[in-house]
Amino acid sequence: MFGSILDRREHRIPVRLRLSFSGGKVRGEGTVTDISLGGCVINSDTPVSVGDIYYLEIAVGDHEPPIEAAAIVHSVGARGIAFTFLRKAQENQRLLSFIYSRAGSMSSIPSKTVNPSALASMVQGKGFVGE
Repeated sequence: MFGSILDRREHRIPVRLRLSFSGGKVRGEGTVTDISLGGCVINSDTPVSVGDIYYLEIAVGDHEPPIEAAAIVHSVGARGIAFTFLRKAQENQRLLSFIYSRAGSMSSIPSKTVNPSALASMVQGKGFVGE
């Protein structure tokens, strides 16, 4: 349905951001370790199951409100909990701006990880999970 986390078409941007998430009776906290236009991977001790849907609040700065996104658990494994965003990043202006700003400031990362040209193409509606 979603494909392997290793086959994600979006370019992942390594980050270390605090987040909280909630869904149903479950509430948790963790750290976002990478983020892309299609989703993110987090580390958390909160038990979750594939297919669970959560409301994520990702802290991007001390003086900014968190980025909010709904996401479904794609996989749970050694890398962490992989979430797929339920809305395209281009529909969430704050998320899109954050990813674009991080991609532009990551010039020391090899182009295989972050390619601003590919990111711009995805922003125009190409390469999203679930399309």
